[in-house]
Amino acid sequence: MTQQESSERFWKNFHGPNMGYVEEQYETYLENPEAVDPSIKTLFEVYGAPEWLETEGVNGKAIAQTTSSNDIKKITSAMKLVEAIRRYGHLEADIYPVGQDKNRTSSLIDPRTYGLEKEDLEAIPSELIWENSNNHVKTAQDVIEFLKKQYVGTISFEYDHVNNDAEREWLQQKVETGSYKVDFNNEEKKQLLEKIADVEGFENFLAKTFVAQKRFSIEGLEMMVPMLDRIVQLSFYDDTENILMGMAHRGRLSVLTHILGKPFDKLFSEFHHSSDKELIPSAGSRAITYGWTGDVKYHFGAERKAGEEKPSPTRITLAHNPSHLEFVNPVVQGFTRAAQDFRFERGYPKNSINKALSILIHGDAAFIGEGVVAETLNMGALPGYSTGGTIHLIANNQVGFTTSQNQGRSTRYASDLAKGFEIPIIHVNADDPEACVSAVQLAYEYRNTFHKDFLIDLVGYRRYGHNEMDEPRATQPQLYKQIDEHDTVATIYAKKLQEAGLIEDNTLEVMMDAVFQKLNDIYTNMKENSTGEAEAKPVPKALRNGLADIETAVPLDELKALNKGLLNRPDGFNSFKKLERILKKRSETFDQEGKADWATGEALAYASILQDGIPIRLTGQDSERGTFAHRHLVLHDVETGETYCPMHGLEQAKATFDIHNSPLSEAGVLGFEYGYSVEAPKTLVLWEAQFGDFANAGQVIFDQFISSGRAKWGEKSNMVMLLPHGYEGQGPEHSSARIERFLTLAAENNWIVANVTTSAQFFHLLRRQAALVNSESARPLIVMTPKSLLRNQRVVSDVEAFTKGKFRPLIQQPGLPLTTKKAKRLIIGSGKVMVDIEESMSNAEQKHDEIHVLRLEQIYPFPQNDIEHVIKNCPNLEEVVWVQEEPRNMGSWNFVKEPLFKLLDGEIELKYIGRPERSSPAVGEPNIHKTEQNRIVREALELSKGGDSK
Repeated sequence: MTQQESSERFWKNFHGPNMGYVEEQYETYLENPEAVDPSIKTLFEVYGAPEWLETEGVNGKAIAQTTSSNDIKKITSAMKLVEAIRRYGHLEADIYPVGQDKNRTSSLIDPRTYGLEKEDLEAIPSELIWENSNNHVKTAQDVIEFLKKQYVGTISFEYDHVNNDAEREWLQQKVETGSYKVDFNNEEKKQLLEKIADVEGFENFLAKTFVAQKRFSIEGLEMMVPMLDRIVQLSFYDDTENILMGMAHRGRLSVLTHILGKPFDKLFSEFHHSSDKELIPSAGSRAITYGWTGDVKYHFGAERKAGEEKPSPTRITLAHNPSHLEFVNPVVQGFTRAAQDFRFERGYPKNSINKALSILIHGDAAFIGEGVVAETLNMGALPGYSTGGTIHLIANNQVGFTTSQNQGRSTRYASDLAKGFEIPIIHVNADDPEACVSAVQLAYEYRNTFHKDFLIDLVGYRRYGHNEMDEPRATQPQLYKQIDEHDTVATIYAKKLQEAGLIEDNTLEVMMDAVFQKLNDIYTNMKENSTGEAEAKPVPKALRNGLADIETAVPLDELKALNKGLLNRPDGFNSFKKLERILKKRSETFDQEGKADWATGEALAYASILQDGIPIRLTGQDSERGTFAHRHLVLHDVETGETYCPMHGLEQAKATFDIHNSPLSEAGVLGFEYGYSVEAPKTLVLWEAQFGDFANAGQVIFDQFISSGRAKWGEKSNMVMLLPHGYEGQGPEHSSARIERFLTLAAENNWIVANVTTSAQFFHLLRRQAALVNSESARPLIVMTPKSLLRNQRVVSDVEAFTKGKFRPLIQQPGLPLTTKKAKRLIIGSGKVMVDIEESMSNAEQKHDEIHVLRLEQIYPFPQNDIEHVIKNCPNLEEVVWVQEEPRNMGSWNFVKEPLFKLLDGEIELKYIGRPERSSPAVGEPNIHKTEQNRIVREALELSKGGDSK
C-alpha cells in the first residue's frame, strides 16, 4: 500500500465536527508543530495533511470550538481501535480447537492500549468512528463489540495486505455486514450434521476394519469435505464446467469417496492385504483404471461427473499425487488452464476463466516449507499461466509429521506466504461447521468477482499420528493430551443442535450407526478371489510398438508457402529492421541455397504442425526470442512496444500457437506444462529450459510425474522438453543437461531421449511427436538441443531431407559411405562432439578409411537393430568406440554400454573415449575445456586409443 493510499484511508474516517477541529489543528501544526498535542502531531507526521483540505475546502473552525482536544484524542483513539480490530482481530480470534494458542489475547485490540475505557467509548456516537452505523449500533462501544464479533470469533480475516481498494472494500463490506455468512435453515443444519457424520463414520469404519493400515485420516479436519461439497454445489449454478483439485494424503480417502464418488468397495479392495487372495469390487465400481505398476491408495486421484440434473453440470477431477505433497500444485494449475483454453483456431487460445476452477488443499507445514508453493502462487496473475483465481485450503493440523510449528516455520501462520501475493486469508476453526461453510462461500464469491486467489486456513488437528501407525504422544505429548480429551466436530455440532431443540439426544448415534451398517454391508458382500503370484500388468501394446512407420515429410510447395507466411505482419507494425532482414533471409533459404538452418527447421516444424490442425503451446525462460537469439517467434514493435507472433499470421494454421516467456521457475512451470499436456491430449506442449541443467530444479516433476505417471496412474502426457546441451567451455552449470538422469529413468518405453545434430532431424522429431498426440502411443520427449551448433553450417540440412525423409534414430556421419569393408574402428556417439569429429575429419589431410562414424540421435529407445545392421556390414571391424564429451560417470555411456556389449558378444572390443569420472560435469576454465575436447576428438580418430571396457 502506498503512503497516499494509507493517508486517504485514514482521513476518510473523520466526519462532521471532527473535520473542523482537525483542520484548525493542522493550521496550527504548519505554523509550529510543537504547539499541538503530541498525539495529533503524530497523526500529521504519519498520514500527512487531511485529504479533504485539497478537495472540499471544509471550514470547520466554528464547529471546532465545540470539540475539545481531549474529545478528538478519544475519537481518534477509537478510530485507531476500529482499524486495529480489522487488522489484528485474528490475533485474538477463537480459531484453534486445541493447542497452545487456543486462548490467545492481544493488546493490539484492547481499548486500554489506546487510552480508552468503556465509559469513553459509550460517550462517542457510533457514526463518528464507523461508516456502517445503524439503529442497532448507537455508540463506539457498540461498534467495538459488534466488530469483535465479526473479526474475533471462530472465523477471522486478514486482507489489509490487499492493495486494491475495490477488493478490500468489498471484503470489508462482506465481513462487517455479515452478508458473507450462510443462513442455514433448520433442515440444512441437520443435513450438515449428517454430512459430517458420514465422514466421521467412514473413518471409524476404516479404523476398525483395516487395523494398523495407513489411511492418513481426515479426523480433526472433517469439515474439509462439506466445504468442498459446498463449492461443488455452487458450481452447478454458474458457468463452471470443471473443478480441478490437488491435495496431499491427509483426508484424501474421504475426499475420494465423498466428493469424487469413488466406490467404497473399490477402496476397500485396495486395503486388502493378502498373499494369495484379493477382494474383488463389484463390476460397476471398477471403472477407475490406473497404470500397469500402480500406486498406493492414498496417491490415486479420480474423476467424476456431477450435477447432471442441475443447470450447469460439473466434472470434478482430483489429481494423482505422489508423496511430494505440494508438487501437484502447478500440475493442477496446468489442468485448469488447459480446461479453460479453446485451441482450435489460429492465434493465441481464447481463455474462458469461468469454465474451470482449481482448488488446492495444502498441508500447513508443506505450504510454508515447499518452494514450489511460492512458484505456483507467482504464476497466478501471469498471462501465460493465470487460471482466474484458485481457492486454496490449508488443512492445518498444527504439526508436520513430528515437527512442531516453532521448528517448521519462521512466520506466525502457515498462510503468511500468501500475503506477498496479496491473497485474502480467512482463518477458521474446524470445530465450527457453519463458519467453515461460510468461509468457503465467501472464497467462491471473491474468486468469481475478482478472478484472483483466495486462501482459507482451516485450523484443526490430527486425531491420530501422521499415518495411524505412528505414535504422536512421544513428540507432541501436551497437544495430544488435549486432543484425547476433545470431542469430535460431529459431537460438538450435534450438542449445539440439541441445545437449539433441532435434533434428539440420540440423533448423532443413529446417524453413525447407519453409516457403519451401510459400509459394513458393502464390505461383507464383496467377493474374495484366489490369485496366483502377484505381478504387475504388462506395458500397453501401443508403447511396445516402434515409431518407425510415422511419416513426417512435407511437400516443398507447402514448406515454401509456410516460410513465406511467417513474414506476414499486421498493418502498421514496426519491426526491428535488423531482425527483419535476418528473418527475410531465412524465408528465402530454400529458394537460394536449398538448405535450412536449425531455426528455420524448427519454425517450419511448428508451422506445418499448425497446418495439420494440432495446437502448440511453447513456454520457457526466454523462449519467445530463444535464449541464444535464434527463434524470434514473438516480435516487438519498436515504436509502441506491442508484440506479434509470426505463427499467428499463417493463413494455413488451423490451431493455436500459444507461446510465452515463463517466470524464472523450473519445478513450477514444468509441473504446469505437464498438467496442461495431460488435460489437453490433442495439444503439443513444449517446455524449454534456458540452459539444460536448469532442469535440475524440476527433478521431482521428472521423477514423480513425467517419467512414471502413466505406469503408476495411467496418466498420459506427450509433452516435449527442450534442454540446451553441449560442451563449449561455459563451465559446470551451462554445459550438461544431465542426460544420464533421464536415461536412468528410461524403461518400458516411458519416454524418448534424443540428441539430434541436424535441422531436418529436429524437424522430423517434432513432427513425429505431434503425430502421437491423443494416441495410445503418446509419451514424453526429452531433447538435448544445441547452443553453439544453432548457427553451425554442419547442422544445416538440404531441402530433400525435409520433403522426403523422416526421423532416423541412428544416422551416419555426413560424407561417409553407407558401409565400408575397410573399417576397423566404429565410432558411435551423440550430440555436439560428433559434429566436432566431423569437422576434424573433414579438415584433416589424411583419410580415415579405417574409421566409420555413427551418430546416435535417439538414445532411448535404443536402436539396437539399426546398429547391428551397420556392424554386420563392416566385416573387418576390430573395435567399437563410444565417444562422449561428458565425464565417464555421466552422459550416455553407462546406459549404452550394456546393449553394446550384448550386441558385440565379446567378438569385438568395446572402448570408451571421453572425460574421466568427475564429480562436476565440466571444468570452469575455457582453455582446459578446449584441451580436453581436442584430446577426445584426437583419440577418437586414432586407432587403438580409448579405454578398454571389457
